[in-house]
Amino acid sequence: MKLLTYRVADKVSFGVVSADGVIDGVSVFDGEVTSVRELLERDLVGSLKHASAGRAASYSLDEIEYLPPVPDPSKILCVGVNYVDHREETGELETPEHPTIFSRFADTQVGHSQPVAYPANTKQLDYEGEVAIVIGRHVSEVQTDADARDVIAGLSCYNDLSVRDWQLHNSQWLPGKNFTGVGSFGPWLVTSDEFNDLGSVRLSTRVNGEVLQDSTLDHLVFDFTAILRYITGFTRLAPGDVIVTGTPGGVGMVADPPRFLVPGDVTEIEVSGVGVLRNEIAAPREDSK
Repeated sequence: MKLLTYRVADKVSFGVVSADGVIDGVSVFDGEVTSVRELLERDLVGSLKHASAGRAASYSLDEIEYLPPVPDPSKILCVGVNYVDHREETGELETPEHPTIFSRFADTQVGHSQPVAYPANTKQLDYEGEVAIVIGRHVSEVQTDADARDVIAGLSCYNDLSVRDWQLHNSQWLPGKNFTGVGSFGPWLVTSDEFNDLGSVRLSTRVNGEVLQDSTLDHLVFDFTAILRYITGFTRLAPGDVIVTGTPGGVGMVADPPRFLVPGDVTEIEVSGVGVLRNEIAAPREDSK
């Protein structure tokens, strides 16, 4: 099942993607549930799947404005340098004992088909296609693969767009990852029951139609279980929290010459079993920080 958050006119809602559009989730629950995060919190995904079966679409996909599938997560945690080939291209040749974790803020995210505002104070905006995990329940400890599968509500596409000069000002990556609206998430969340073999899920990144990144999840240095085991060693996770799991080799920063994004470029992040997250890089705004 595909779950999404969207806007029509001045109304923000959530729903299920059907063959002919979007079935509005708020209507299905008669206003008792108003967001994807609340749906997960109340463990009502199964109820929504049952209740929406056979319903007519409320809107076509052309009528909606896509928002991040979970616009208001309590945590967005990202894993750095987590594919073997990306470690090689950045000179990180030793396998680390623990994953590198950094955080994003919710206002850094835009939805599918929404413009990404090129920051006015950089010339080093880089793409990073990634697979995002959305957490489905409260969890304080993950140890096994079964634990991990139990707490993952589903997967989505993510572009962890990075402002490289700001990222590399020092050893803390936070500034380069948290410009407002410079990161994208979507187009929807696909529930975990749709994936049998997570290792075979393919991730690719295209810029203006050219494939620049292509890999599968079995090339992760730390797989989903290891990521969640480490994160739950220091913090609790809640329904709707987002874990962004790393980018493969092929980022623009290490190309020869470097290939950074410019206004007008179109990025597409494709995850097999999920779909395509597409965004255009817009011209800089003076307030694009």
